Amino acid sequence: MASNLQIIPITPQKHDPAWKHVQMFKNGDRIQLKCIYCLKMFKGGGIHRIKEHLACQKGNASTCHHVPHDVRMEMQKSLDGIVVKKKKKQKIEEEILNINPIATDMSTITNQGDLSTGLQSIGVQNSFESNPSMIVNPDEGNQGIGKSTERRKRGRGKNPPSVETNSEVLAVNKTSTIPKMVDNQIHMAIGRFLYDIGAPLDAVNSVYFQQMIETIASAGSAVERPSHHDLRGWVLKNSVEEVKNDVDRCKMTWSRTGCSIVVDQWSTETGRMLISFLAYCPEGTVFLKSVDASNIINTSEILYELISQAVEEVGVGHVLQVITPGEEQYAAAGRRLAETYPTLYWSPCAAHCIDLILEDFGNLEWISAVIERARSITKFVYNHCVVLNMVKRYSLGNDIVDPSFSRFATNFTTLKRMFDLKHNLQAMVTSQEWMDCPYAKKTAGLEMLDCISDQTFWSTCELIVRLTAPLLRVLRITSSEKKPAMGFVLAGMYRAKEAIKKHLVKKQDYMVYWNIIDHRWERLWRHPLHAAGFYLNPKFFYSVQGDMYSKISSGMLDCIERLVPDTRVQDRIIKEINSYKTAAGDFGRRMAVRARENLLPAEWWSTYGGGCPNLARLAVHILSQTCSAMSFNRNQIPIEQMLNTTNTIERQRLTDLVFVHCNLRLKQKCLPKEQDFSDPISFDCTSNVEDWIREKDMYIEDCESVDWVALEPSSANTMLFRPLNDETEELGEGFDDYEIFNSAKDGEDENAGDKLLNH
Repeated sequence: MASNLQIIPITPQKHDPAWKHVQMFKNGDRIQLKCIYCLKMFKGGGIHRIKEHLACQKGNASTCHHVPHDVRMEMQKSLDGIVVKKKKKQKIEEEILNINPIATDMSTITNQGDLSTGLQSIGVQNSFESNPSMIVNPDEGNQGIGKSTERRKRGRGKNPPSVETNSEVLAVNKTSTIPKMVDNQIHMAIGRFLYDIGAPLDAVNSVYFQQMIETIASAGSAVERPSHHDLRGWVLKNSVEEVKNDVDRCKMTWSRTGCSIVVDQWSTETGRMLISFLAYCPEGTVFLKSVDASNIINTSEILYELISQAVEEVGVGHVLQVITPGEEQYAAAGRRLAETYPTLYWSPCAAHCIDLILEDFGNLEWISAVIERARSITKFVYNHCVVLNMVKRYSLGNDIVDPSFSRFATNFTTLKRMFDLKHNLQAMVTSQEWMDCPYAKKTAGLEMLDCISDQTFWSTCELIVRLTAPLLRVLRITSSEKKPAMGFVLAGMYRAKEAIKKHLVKKQDYMVYWNIIDHRWERLWRHPLHAAGFYLNPKFFYSVQGDMYSKISSGMLDCIERLVPDTRVQDRIIKEINSYKTAAGDFGRRMAVRARENLLPAEWWSTYGGGCPNLARLAVHILSQTCSAMSFNRNQIPIEQMLNTTNTIERQRLTDLVFVHCNLRLKQKCLPKEQDFSDPISFDCTSNVEDWIREKDMYIEDCESVDWVALEPSSANTMLFRPLNDETEELGEGFDDYEIFNSAKDGEDENAGDKLLNH
């Protein structure tokens, strides 16, 4: 029977959140749903049954044992919300029936004995047409309609339906149309406002936008808009106080976890070079200030002074490290900073280092050639609505361009997405629909057909994916907003090099890529904080074998000497390390052994490190740190206005506005939210995908001939291509390859990578 299953796309019209977590199949005339986590197939019951399955609610469906915790919580919340929505709908129905004369007309119609005629006369739709379960399972829907029709036929000439039944039918149909009309009016009003002020349309993704909608709705109709003076007066003042309270809550945790100062360099639309100073801890990232560094960006002396001021502002005793870009002027400033403050480290941004590694990979001739062939496909697809619609239908609503951290990372995430959709794309270009498409006869269409049909292209693409997927995983770990990366980054890079070695086998082949990695990662391989993070993560420490132990223990000893100035405390920590090494006391409890896998390292130390208080305190400090700069969307931040203002009062007001603006955006990054599905062709996110969607030669007449209204909306089905488990869970155990940590450079010819095409 499984061979008869035909996968069908989940259309964007299916809005229930559970649709993100299933695949839909057609088996003959029946529709079946499949859980993407446990792969259980459901032959009936509709999406509500799937939701109960994902929420692990017993009753109509078995529970899913592989569903991620956040998905389970989302499904439970959705099920709880159904009850609330039913009550709200019932209230709306009652209000409508109370104020609408149709209710009176209904009783008259009912007394006349012909309900169906009466419903048609007032324009009420058939209730079955708006039932989602009829779409999921057509067979069940037809049976339901047939039985209902038979009942109506048998009921003719007998007692007419009761008034209560009439009310229910009317209420179902009224609530299926009236709230939708109201929503449309609200959405149109929101759209007009955003279009008028020229705001970025992704503003609606802000959690504060939904809070605003709910607050306005709860107040009823007696809501007055704030004035311009209100927003720049008491509203801003109160917001500053709120944000300062949030910042203070973060600062209160610094004594327990320590913090990292992050130096983030970025440029404005007018070309100004700005430096933002942030303070990171597990409780959240705090924006401190921004300065105009356009004239000093290449001066290490002034950079040192600026960073030193930020360290003093936060408090030297709280700061474990300062993270900056890796350019030489920052390195010089960082080295001097470490000399001035002997209890902190300077670290280059790990995410930026990995990005440079991916750039170097992409510059290899054979990889660059594959990327260019892949781009020729996406440029053609994303500049023709008909072709893009066809691709999305065959790819189950997914985009083949996958925006990522940067332009270089996007090259490889997109290659992986295309490889994942290989069979979908091949099915499309061999379909009758493609053959009948006029664009298939164009030169670009024929080139696309040749590329998708070329097995050499796909085998080479697969090789690139195998080489870069582990690096992309490390990139996601280092820039994670959910957990501090310090305890995982070294293990992640170890696994990346290990995967390349296992796949290529021959040293002359894998050393090409190892040399690229070591060249960019050299400072971080030997960084004491990274070694100590690996050492103090019990998941990795107890699986280290052979000579690897001495390699990582040296970094741990460096951290003890630098981060703990009191020699008496240093001696206590050395004694307590023996208990950790031998898993003595609470470290050896069965609970502690199990918790190595499912607790964050810092939480594990807080829970089971009571017998070694000095070591546990240091471990929590180190394992609570990030490895990369925290980036956030800087659109519409009034930095330019603040810098250009010469009035001291207005400048202070704008400084506070920037403070509120940046901290709200940083706070939002840590809040639970739905998965972000960005549209590659949206102007708001084209910076990292421009090379994949830009038409080679764009003419005005081409733009005039494109009908964007005909473009079908994107789907949220990309969950199928995202990691189902936590990235750190994939790092596993067992670290016994000394060569990986040794970072030996054999000076192999980088052009040797071209030989891989013959493998």
